[in-house]
Amino acid sequence: MSELAELLQSRGARLALKIAGVVVVLGLVVTAGWLWLRAEDTRGQAALAGAAEAVQQGEGPLATAEARQKAIGLLQAVLAQHGRSAAAAQAAYQLGNLQYQAGDYAAARAAYEIALAKGAGGSLRTLSASGVGYTWEAQKNYANAVIAYDAAARGLGPKQFFFEEALLDLARAQALAGKPADARATYERVLKDAPETRRAEDIRGRIAALDPAAK
Repeated sequence: MSELAELLQSRGARLALKIAGVVVVLGLVVTAGWLWLRAEDTRGQAALAGAAEAVQQGEGPLATAEARQKAIGLLQAVLAQHGRSAAAAQAAYQLGNLQYQAGDYAAARAAYEIALAKGAGGSLRTLSASGVGYTWEAQKNYANAVIAYDAAARGLGPKQFFFEEALLDLARAQALAGKPADARATYERVLKDAPETRRAEDIRGRIAALDPAAK
């Protein structure tokens, strides 16, 4: 019996050592992965910061096509080289803005969607989702614009930044899509949930314009 017990103990000890070894290896892998991601985030943020001046020069209606294209190329490089970093969502959003200004709406939409796929959160999520809507609206695809603006407004509360803007975008697209009742309901929601809005008079004017008798 003592030999059997020693054998079991010996097997148990070896098994325990194997399990402990696996746990240690897994712990090392997780730690190495975390350290790599931290380093990649640092490199991504540095690359995005390095492109900041060119992006600023490429933005706005007065930017030259050459300056805008240079900025687009730098942001595309950030995404290609640091697509797994925390900077990727911001780079994709800025890329979408530049491509939108260049009139390349399909490319801009793809960039905004990349920002969302990369985990854009908070205001960046709202702005990226709204960007998708702007590209559809620019292409006069109002049905898809409604879907995009609805996604942008979803989950926003009256106290949150961009609440009014997101709903006004949605209402405008609903009106353009031939859905005046939906547009009216959205405008009225803004007046109800944000009664102190400075846009109240303008919103009431938009509601009145939806009335066929007022046309």
